[in-house]
Amino acid sequence: MKAVFETGGKQYYVSEGDTIYVELLDQEVGSKVVFNDVLFVDGVAGNPYVKGAKVECSVEKHGKNKKIVVFKYRPKKKYRKKQGHRQPYTKLVVTKITK
Repeated sequence: MKAVFETGGKQYYVSEGDTIYVELLDQEVGSKVVFNDVLFVDGVAGNPYVKGAKVECSVEKHGKNKKIVVFKYRPKKKYRKKQGHRQPYTKLVVTKITK
């Protein structure tokens, strides 16, 4: 069974047993998370969501992605700004998809 759901302003196409990385969620490691904003399940598209559909996941871990460098400058003006950023994430394992 496959589904498309949304969380953190992004959409994810998953099936049971998949591992995904989403924006940081306020859940403890080992807890269950249920997403009700399901856009598509096995050929059934919602308007905008499929009624009664759920995607259940378990939280595996929290962490931060690799650092990216943000470098701003203005040519010929002696303006330079270097900044780093590490985006936090939550690693989820999809356990169950229901219609």
